[in-house]
Amino acid sequence: MMLLGLRTQTFPVDDVETAKAWYTAVLGVGPYFDEPFYVGFNVGGYELGLVPKGDGDNQPKTFWGVPDVKAAVAELVEHGATLHEEVRDVGEGIRVATVRDPNGHLFGLIENPVFAVVEVAGTAEAGPGR
Repeated sequence: MMLLGLRTQTFPVDDVETAKAWYTAVLGVGPYFDEPFYVGFNVGGYELGLVPKGDGDNQPKTFWGVPDVKAAVAELVEHGATLHEEVRDVGEGIRVATVRDPNGHLFGLIENPVFAVVEVAGTAEAGPGR
């Protein structure tokens, strides 16, 4: 499996608009992705995502970038992980899933063609791939 590095930290919030305004003020930059179901900020080459709280699991999650989330889930399950959240498309070709590793930790995966890593002056810097 090819891990592309840590990509995203999501925070479930009660009110997406209020949280978006707060993070915009604190970070000094607006979101690069802004929809009612997800607001994404580029913070130093990593993504901070705000998601509305739902009826289920409302814990913050960390996601590893992968080129193919479905294949990555299959490989992790083959190595003893258990499926926590099925692969799902969250818009614009972005697909996510979570598994639990054999120690019970959540292991998030994200296939995100919108948030690509690009080389800038000899260092890797992530940003919107649009």
